[in-house]
Amino acid sequence: MQKAFILKHFLGASLYLCIKFNLKKPMNMKKTITLMMVAILFFACKSTSGTTSAAAKSEPVANTKLDKSSQVAIKGDWKITSVTYPGSDYIKVNSFQIADSKCFVGSTWNFISNNNKGSMSLTKSDCPAFSSPIVWSINKDGVFVLKIVEAGTKSKTVTQGYLLKVANQTATSFQLIDTINVGGQSKEVTYQFEKIN
Repeated sequence: MQKAFILKHFLGASLYLCIKFNLKKPMNMKKTITLMMVAILFFACKSTSGTTSAAAKSEPVANTKLDKSSQVAIKGDWKITSVTYPGSDYIKVNSFQIADSKCFVGSTWNFISNNNKGSMSLTKSDCPAFSSPIVWSINKDGVFVLKIVEAGTKSKTVTQGYLLKVANQTATSFQLIDTINVGGQSKEVTYQFEKIN
């Protein structure tokens, strides 16, 4: 609609200028008509959608409305008791760009629901030791938004995070499901959380 409006006024103005200034100069008239045709092709072929970054295309945009009851339900201390996904015997998954997914079994997580902060810590032997503050939330679509914040960094300066799906939530357990791409196929990695206290 806006494109048609601009094109109409552009053509009208161009035609007016052609008539006013080029009526007695046929060569100038031909150049102006050629420029008008190029402009018409430009407007006709131009995409109507805005450009988006590669990150925006590959990841869904998280709903900003929070699910307060789901957030309050996971308040406290939790432990990951299992990490499962199809092909786990022969495919390695680097979870959250930190360590192999199996290193997350036994990791402890703390969720504070009133300020959406917390912490997580990996302590499994034969795995890298890792501990970090986190910022998290659960939105109305059941999406768990996770930011891992390095010590000394403000969470608002962290622009990348993870979107996981919350599933099978009870008073003592819940799952976070991450969708990953393995050889062009989507696979679900399920992190099973059990409440400590």
